[in-house]
Amino acid sequence: MDKTDFYEAIARTGKALSHGKRLELVELLAQGERPVQELARAVDLKLTTASAHLQVLRQAGLITARNEGTKIYYRLSGDDVATLTSLLSRVAEAHRAEVESIRRSYLGEEEVRPVKREQLMADAASGRALVLDVRPSEEFEAGHLPGAVSIPLEELAGRIDEIPSDVEVVAYCRGRYCVLSHEAARLLREHGHEASPSGEGILEWGAEGLVRA
Repeated sequence: MDKTDFYEAIARTGKALSHGKRLELVELLAQGERPVQELARAVDLKLTTASAHLQVLRQAGLITARNEGTKIYYRLSGDDVATLTSLLSRVAEAHRAEVESIRRSYLGEEEVRPVKREQLMADAASGRALVLDVRPSEEFEAGHLPGAVSIPLEELAGRIDEIPSDVEVVAYCRGRYCVLSHEAARLLREHGHEASPSGEGILEWGAEGLVRA
């Protein structure tokens, strides 16, 4: 073994993340443990294709698996995996102009709430802001930001009356690039609320130990 072998061993971790669908899978697993069938549906892949991507991530040590009956459940092997994925996304956005352009096209042009996460949690605790988790309810139950209120995006239009009209609403979802929070903020503004998407989500907060079940 020599220096080349050492760096090649490290590079294999990066290679495991060198596919968009595998990055999507890591973001989903940052929300909590999931069976392969759910993961395949969520990223719009055939079961065999999703399984192949998961095996690449598993072989790189980024995820672990367990069997329960006929199902295989996957989870991140550590919070540092979420940290790595989040940092990769931020570096790409900062240093590649096309990434920022695609991000704006995908998520929209509105500004995210610029406040730091600690201030966001303090505002939620004091009632100065309503922190809205718009992920599916099972993801909220697996872990969420303390003080957050759960209204899945698909239910939001029918539950607008539950949102106080006299507080700012900050919506968050799976991560910095999750479209759900942006769609929620636009819907709320259409109904007269002061609302914006958060600049971060569970992927980033989980890596910092801020997510609680």
